Amino acid sequence: MTSAGNPYAVDAGALAALAAGHHARSVRPLAARPVAGHLVKPYLLRAPGREATGADAESALRVAADHLATARLRGSLGLAVLLFHAGGDGDYVLVHTWIEGHMSDLAVFTGPAGEPAALRPGRSGLAPCVWEAAVLAHERDSFTRHVLDGGGAVGERLAAWSADVLEGEVR
Repeated sequence: MTSAGNPYAVDAGALAALAAGHHARSVRPLAARPVAGHLVKPYLLRAPGREATGADAESALRVAADHLATARLRGSLGLAVLLFHAGGDGDYVLVHTWIEGHMSDLAVFTGPAGEPAALRPGRSGLAPCVWEAAVLAHERDSFTRHVLDGGGAVGERLAAWSADVLEGEVR
């Protein structure tokens, strides 16, 4: 063990800095809607001091529409979750699609804050941040509860899934 009680190659200083700066972020759902042949549940997520507006949502929906236009080729089942994240270091759009075989497809787009025309696919390997992952965890549970394990006709299951949203703060 090291003198700090850290037997692993853990960057204790970086973890302490992350913990010190960790905070809640607000998440707001928007009404589910059809986008490029998919039923999409959009969310706005924002860092303190940032806004996430209707114009941001429209920009994210355009990015999602372009991505979802070819999603059936990747096995999409027609359901997607869209996140617009006004982050502390820029803007992010995540398009999460349920695909065949109990799998999902995730696309992450990044760009400078407030410049929706500059959103581009994120680097290979980029994954959701802790706040985005909280929304996606809720959506995984909602999909399982209402669509996979739910009762009734498909339309009833989709209505229940669409109505089950996360709102408030995520940590």
